[in-house]
Amino acid sequence: MWRLAVARSRAPLRLFSPVLRCRGVYAHTTGTASLKFQVSSSRPLSTTQYGGLALSDAQRKTIYALSTPPGRGGIAVIRISGPEALHVWEKLVVLQGKTPSSPKPWRAYRCRVVHPTHREAIDDGLAIYFRGPKSFTTEDVVELHVHSGRAIISSILSALSVLPFCRPAEAGEFTKRAFLGGRLDLTQAEGLKDLIDAETEGQRRIALNAARGSNRALFEDLRNRAIHCLAQVEALIDFGEGDDIEDGVLDHAHAEARALLASLHKHLADGRRGEIVRAGVRLALFGPPNAGKSSLLNFLAQREAAIVTPMPGTTRDILELGLDLGGLPIRVSDTAGLRATEDEVEVIGIERARQAVESADVALCVLCLPDCVRDGRVEVPESVRGTVTQNTYFLYNKCDLATPEQLAAVASAPRSWVTSLTSGKGTAAFMDGFSSELQERYLNGVSEDPPLITHARHRVHLESAARFVQAFLDTADEDVVMGAEELRYAAQAIGKISGNIDIEDILDSVFNDFCIGK
Repeated sequence: MWRLAVARSRAPLRLFSPVLRCRGVYAHTTGTASLKFQVSSSRPLSTTQYGGLALSDAQRKTIYALSTPPGRGGIAVIRISGPEALHVWEKLVVLQGKTPSSPKPWRAYRCRVVHPTHREAIDDGLAIYFRGPKSFTTEDVVELHVHSGRAIISSILSALSVLPFCRPAEAGEFTKRAFLGGRLDLTQAEGLKDLIDAETEGQRRIALNAARGSNRALFEDLRNRAIHCLAQVEALIDFGEGDDIEDGVLDHAHAEARALLASLHKHLADGRRGEIVRAGVRLALFGPPNAGKSSLLNFLAQREAAIVTPMPGTTRDILELGLDLGGLPIRVSDTAGLRATEDEVEVIGIERARQAVESADVALCVLCLPDCVRDGRVEVPESVRGTVTQNTYFLYNKCDLATPEQLAAVASAPRSWVTSLTSGKGTAAFMDGFSSELQERYLNGVSEDPPLITHARHRVHLESAARFVQAFLDTADEDVVMGAEELRYAAQAIGKISGNIDIEDILDSVFNDFCIGK
């Protein structure tokens, strides 16, 4: 029941803050009109209770969305989170059987989901109430588990839109509320998204480690070490060495800063393992024309992904595909054959091929075995010799056309395999061997010692922190005040990774890529 005492002058009055959640006496003034009222109810106003004014999105604190993939299936979960979640329960959920009038938290209830206006049944399902702050978002949360049909989902979402205090969730808003409520930090939020997006075993391992909070603890340790160094320097600035502060404080701070810098450099010198596994290993296939690169691509894809002909120069542009190789996400690029040519289009393709090899994490040079052995020695063709790097592996193809002497010559070649992509000879050994090489390179020790850096922004902030710590160590003792600022910047740079300091400018970039119901 609302009791309003209104004192009006000539100007019309409009109330711009209609959602009132506390008892008390309030006053509102606009222009020459004033309003004084007493609130005797904690229930929010509906659109009819405050003269038909629509609530803004900022006032509608309760959000809803489909949290499972759209489409026909067995179960769909619709999530509602916010201060009016229980009010949504009252409007949409009709319990079956002898159950309490108010739901007990963390218990599934068999129910009918009905329209809040005309009470027509939409579907039978389950309803669960998660009481805040012990919920994912730290708010009251209601989940409706219904059948996953498009008509059912559409009807329930439409029914929720009738409630004036509810609005559809924005992309990533549930997880953003979990972060703002202290349930997650930014590294855990990123890990959760990576876990949802994981397509291979390697991606799942790294993402699960971040989502559980292991990375959060390591980043916090680095930040606390920077803050501890800063505290010692600040104490020295405030009090100075003498009776109040023991001698050697600055030397001790320098020693801790050097240890911190060594830890930062160790994490930065990880070969980008975490970022590569998360985004996919970039593998470039290169070699002379007609060596079998496109045939290898088709073999890896298990389909006719590339055109294969005996004519040199058939592949002129880069053809890419993704695959799972030994639990690793691989992004394979088939490139144009490297050779001297005057064909203008082919020259462009060859230049792109060289660029693809330079930017790849791993390169596989495909060679025609009979063409590579001369006088018992293995020779890489001159057209591809300058493209070979320490990240290059070799596949000697067309072994079915080679002599025993030629096969013997390549048997001891390092980082190489011998196959015939036409007959399939040696392909199983190649797949096993190449998968083992990549697993050793990127997944070795992931379970016991997972990489700390999994996103590019982590590396940027740690690099900044390392520069600031180094600047502190390079600062003269008499400029200790400037050195303290460098340590403060270092702590802030590390804090930005987990979201403890200066987070406003990075929140959107973290949450915008989430699906709507997450």
